[in-house]
Amino acid sequence: MFTVTNEWNKGQTLMVGLFDEKEKKREVFRKIESLFGVDLRTYMETDDLSSHKNHIEKVLIPKNEGLVRIYFLGLGSSQNLGENNYRKMIGRLFKKIDSDHVLSTAILLESFTPDHWSKERCSLLIAEAMLTSTYRLPTFKTGKQTDVEDRELTIWTEEDSIIIHKSLEKGRALADGVNTARYLTHLPANVLTASEMAEFATTMAEDYDFELDVLGKEDMEELGMGALLAVNQGSVEPPKMIVLKYQGMEEWKDITALVGKGITYDTGGYSIKTKTGMLGMKGDMGGAAAVLGAMETIGQMKPKKNVIAVIPSTDNMISGNAFKPDDVITSMSGKTIEVLNTDAEGRLALADGVTYAQSKGADRIIDVATLTGGVVTALGSWMTGAMTNNEDFYKEIENVGKSVGEPIWLLPYNEDYKAQVRKSDIADLNNSPTRKAHAVMGGAFVGAFVEEVPWVHLDIAGTSVVEGAHDLGPKGPTGVMAKTLSGYIIS
Repeated sequence: MFTVTNEWNKGQTLMVGLFDEKEKKREVFRKIESLFGVDLRTYMETDDLSSHKNHIEKVLIPKNEGLVRIYFLGLGSSQNLGENNYRKMIGRLFKKIDSDHVLSTAILLESFTPDHWSKERCSLLIAEAMLTSTYRLPTFKTGKQTDVEDRELTIWTEEDSIIIHKSLEKGRALADGVNTARYLTHLPANVLTASEMAEFATTMAEDYDFELDVLGKEDMEELGMGALLAVNQGSVEPPKMIVLKYQGMEEWKDITALVGKGITYDTGGYSIKTKTGMLGMKGDMGGAAAVLGAMETIGQMKPKKNVIAVIPSTDNMISGNAFKPDDVITSMSGKTIEVLNTDAEGRLALADGVTYAQSKGADRIIDVATLTGGVVTALGSWMTGAMTNNEDFYKEIENVGKSVGEPIWLLPYNEDYKAQVRKSDIADLNNSPTRKAHAVMGGAFVGAFVEEVPWVHLDIAGTSVVEGAHDLGPKGPTGVMAKTLSGYIIS
């Protein structure tokens, strides 16, 4: 997929970046003219080769040294460019090239390198943007679909090829994690059941030599996972607690747990959703998808860290056996829960998930879930909501999210909110105390099972899906938080 060279390889298409700085533009034009004998003066005089951000110009030239077209991308000022805007501009360029059905391209790396940036940094972002922007979600239509793996990219640079190639592979690993999460979230619920998700994890464990444990219903009953089992009561599909262990250190210590909500379909149970509210609920396992996507990247990068991924998975269905409002259930932690809303099921699954992670020695926990409509009301589709019991830990996650283009906003979490989930006349906790501060109530419930372990809760209900295609991907699942989770581990 990636080739690094310091010589022109006679590829048919070249990509060139243009910054506002005149000397940088002149240097690029001189190099192209000297190598290919292409007279660019007319384009420069008419300003068709603009350096304005996102301006793309395709120049067709007489076949010379195998070169038939050059794509110029305006990048704006080299001094005022952030990584996420850079990703988006590169993604837009690759989407344009993809629409022209060009699968073999070369990129003049120096022309895409802003002042004060390393070429390694640019290479990583270019590889990531290429693979996320051109990713195609699978369909069940008949007929052949283009495989993005057929794409070939040559990096043309004077930099050390080994260093650049490592950066490209890191970019690919990050993109693969995002695309894995997108793929899983996109699958229909009749295709991706809890059992099928466990099979996917099994294949991943084999590919990357992870230790795997898949707990079935009987295992959960022995461990007292009454919260997850209650959600599963109405289903004909068996529940699964999927556990992947990656040990990158000699000793099993300093363990980060990634806990992902794996509700493969959510009807709301007896607190049933509306007809329109039920559409899209195949994506209620977006947290599990993010965790599996992160493990994809971790498996490729092999950092010297210890990670345990925990995915409590089931669907939430209605039947004569389904759990009901007013039920009282007992979680793995031993805490009892009064069920006030069967559509607040994700937090029940996470309760047993975070308890199990702690039983396996987790030193810190990050849980990810499409948990509440309240976070969508509060933050829309542009920010992931977060809660924490440890602001230093949260700040680390927030900084990683910012660097990878997945912004996070911290919601409040104090005794006033904690008290709400403890309001019950007959149990230790209730699972849905009020519609007020809905996003906070969901997180506060999960937090009640975390105890003293540093914990960050990420609610991706608003950011897990987009309504239209964008510079870095297609319409639909975003794979959000896969990069943040893996980025935290590999940083």
